[in-house]
Amino acid sequence: MRILVLYAHPVETSFAAALHEATVRTLRARGHDVDDCDLYAEKFDPVMSREERIDYHDPSLNRRNVAPWVDRLLAAEALVFCFPVWNMGLPAILKGFVDRVFIPGVSFSLKDNGDYVPTLHNVKRLGVVCTYGGDRLLTILMGDPPRRFLARSLRGICAPGARCDYLAHYDMNHTRPERRKKFLAAVERHFTTW
Repeated sequence: MRILVLYAHPVETSFAAALHEATVRTLRARGHDVDDCDLYAEKFDPVMSREERIDYHDPSLNRRNVAPWVDRLLAAEALVFCFPVWNMGLPAILKGFVDRVFIPGVSFSLKDNGDYVPTLHNVKRLGVVCTYGGDRLLTILMGDPPRRFLARSLRGICAPGARCDYLAHYDMNHTRPERRKKFLAAVERHFTTW
């Protein structure tokens, strides 16, 4: 399976970096064709320009500044997101990637009457590996926006019946090395089943 891994963390010694490395290594060991997209290393610009917003709804124009990433997204059969949850959301670079790359004519289209039609049917599986500063209860009370977005909204534009595996390490503000090691091992075990 061709898997696009979208990784968003600026520090190479972070726990997120260890999770990302373990995810990519495990998927490759399983024989998957992994396209590892480190948004910081690739210096992805998350800012949508005025021109891009004006051209947003025109598929003949809207890809011109993000064509290489659009091609990678359209070539993928699965997506894996690796990131820390910051302020109950995606890191800005990852949110900007979604805003600029998951565009009309790529992940959805709009009918003349404004109806939204999902079109990212090449993606049949989603995976998420993330960390939260807060604990699970706080995250639930806050509505868990990252989970809702990825496991519901984004999954909804993928192939019908697409599966989403959401692996989260909560309470990073109080985590200990043993607990992080256990979660890292759980991530590796999980991706051996892909």
